[in-house]
Amino acid sequence: MANDAVLGRAPARRAAPGAAPGLPAAWRLARNPWLIALAAALAVVAAWQATGTTPRAVAYLWQWLPALLRGLWVNIEISVLAVALGTAVGLVFGALSLSPVHAVRVAVRCYVQAFRNAPILVLIYFTTYVFPFEMHLVQWTFPFPDWVKVVLGLALPTSANVAEIFRGAIQSIPAAQWEAAQSLAFRRGQIFRWVVLPQCVRRMLPPWMNLYASITMSTSLASLVGVHDVVDTAQIASNTVARTDFTILVYFTLLALFFAYCYPIARATRALERRQATTGPTP
Repeated sequence: MANDAVLGRAPARRAAPGAAPGLPAAWRLARNPWLIALAAALAVVAAWQATGTTPRAVAYLWQWLPALLRGLWVNIEISVLAVALGTAVGLVFGALSLSPVHAVRVAVRCYVQAFRNAPILVLIYFTTYVFPFEMHLVQWTFPFPDWVKVVLGLALPTSANVAEIFRGAIQSIPAAQWEAAQSLAFRRGQIFRWVVLPQCVRRMLPPWMNLYASITMSTSLASLVGVHDVVDTAQIASNTVARTDFTILVYFTLLALFFAYCYPIARATRALERRQATTGPTP
């Protein structure tokens, strides 16, 4: 029938807003506003270099830029380690939140609510002063650096949020899939590992990426407990140069660095969300 033919036909893909149909990919890329802004900035810098009229604040920024990039790398390392540790712990707690034992579910729920609703700065101070500055093992002494404590402080809210994301992903799986797998003599662990988990990964990925971007931006608080990150480097640079125009420029550069790192993550997250909304949930 005609209706069947229409329903069976693949939906036509919509063109991106503002893009003319049939426009070459290279031309669409050339019209990207971010590329245009970058090209304009490079042109201005080239003109300054050619004419020898580079502002003093910009010249100082070029001197401090390698140090700022090294500081940003410290923030990225902290965010990666915190999210990796928090994800591992959160997956365990997310699975335990669906335990048949009532006491286990209550304990996990208390953990999740406590660390999801705690200010991140308070958690960073908490881990900084609760854990010792040195650890003694028999006759050896090991330092416990501040950046490790910041990783732990950020891993706590990460684990709580991942546990909640994981629990929601598991509960979004239709009950009919559990029943069908049980009818095929699969054990609960096999159902969880082979049927549920592959679907949960796809559903968890967009909120997990949003969480990673949020934790990355929260690493800017690490400088408050003595970690030599990009914010601490910017403060040192501002105090060293002692120019108002340079201070404004260096903090504007901090905004640009965090934006350049987190914005692609946000774009990828939105693309995944649109893709999942188009394909729909797994039946």
